[in-house]
Amino acid sequence: MLLFVLSLALTIQSHSYHQSKFVHSANFITGGIYTLKSDVTGYFGLRAENRLLLEENSQLKNQLQLYEANQLQLTETDSSMAGFEFVYRPAEVINNSFSKANNYLTLKGGSNQGINPSMGVITANGIVGITDQVSPNYTTVLSLLNSKSSISVALKESGHFGSLIWDGGNPSTMQLIDISRQAPVKVGDTIITDGRSTIFPKDLLVGTVSDFKFDNSGNFYIIDVNLFNDMTRTRQVYVIENREAQEIQELESKSHDE
Repeated sequence: MLLFVLSLALTIQSHSYHQSKFVHSANFITGGIYTLKSDVTGYFGLRAENRLLLEENSQLKNQLQLYEANQLQLTETDSSMAGFEFVYRPAEVINNSFSKANNYLTLKGGSNQGINPSMGVITANGIVGITDQVSPNYTTVLSLLNSKSSISVALKESGHFGSLIWDGGNPSTMQLIDISRQAPVKVGDTIITDGRSTIFPKDLLVGTVSDFKFDNSGNFYIIDVNLFNDMTRTRQVYVIENREAQEIQELESKSHDE
């Protein structure tokens, strides 16, 4: 074996053809090893890359909010029309249930990251739920797929609003109730947030109408809504803070007390 290796080395050194083939083969093997290493390290680095992208998207959303507010202030004589100021914070879902009657998500991120109870949680595809319990580094979220959940939404075309609830069935379909029978409804209509609460900004995507019927009274629709967001595979989310929520709630509380 030693003599064979020695003779092979002498052959490669003394013949340019064999030498070029050897170099080519060595480069091929080395390149394959480096490619495999790059693929493996790249795969395990996806979580870090996704985190960076999420943080960058949060910054872009915040900048867009600021730009829209500034533009509105320039065009409206009444500066109060500038609307709410929302701040988006990225978070990672570390636990998610969707097969129970009352489902929750758990986020990595809590009060240390500026997250508090009663904040909206969304993805790029639509709404997810509302923050519930918060610790310094973790947060539980009341999922849309929860019997206690009720979100104020509207038909995008007509503006008629109602409450989005879940009947405990299909995790991709929710029910929109309290829509008057006078509202024009058709399959394929887009459902959005209506901005009537301090939790979600206006015009966030929710889903589309898949079916509808009248309730027992015959005065309101019960509308099936196919969610844009896949609640069974939520990984990265944004938590939305409304910086003016407390002021609005205190003002409304005083009005209700009178």
